[in-house]
Amino acid sequence: MDLNEAQLGIGARVKHPVFGVGIVVDMSPTSLEVFFKGEGDKPISRSFTGLEVIASAKEPSNTLDMPTVEKVLKRVLSEMSDISRTVEMAQKWKGGSMVIKPKNEELQAKEIPLDTFWHKIVMVRDRLRVLEQNINSHDKLDDQDKVHMQQYISRAYGSLTTFNVLFADKEDQFSSK
Repeated sequence: MDLNEAQLGIGARVKHPVFGVGIVVDMSPTSLEVFFKGEGDKPISRSFTGLEVIASAKEPSNTLDMPTVEKVLKRVLSEMSDISRTVEMAQKWKGGSMVIKPKNEELQAKEIPLDTFWHKIVMVRDRLRVLEQNINSHDKLDDQDKVHMQQYISRAYGSLTTFNVLFADKEDQFSSK
């Protein structure tokens, strides 16, 4: 079916010859804003003849059940949790460095700025949290598998408690609980 203005509306599914299938997310008198998976939002002129409506816009439904809301919220949080809030290093360590000195004195020591090391520690912590969230929300793992995998994450947190001295706030520290 060709572009049919009567079928268009926010939520209508359309097919573009280059971008594939998309969903209309906004409309103006001269163009459509269409979201294409892998391409993002693209403005499409209403005069473009290559756009085909494959499913018309439907009236919004007011029947949203709680399990659906929870599932969507978990997915969004899981996808967005890689973006973490700023975690502060304790003031006394800022600008400092860490020296790794080999036993063999003929070998050179390595000095690492604590800011660089700090960034790596925080990234490990954030990645463990994302892994934990992915395990907990995974629909193909049963509860026993989730608990088993969670124990490994707890042990990893416990192994990293040595670095808690670097954290400014106690609630940001690693804990095996």
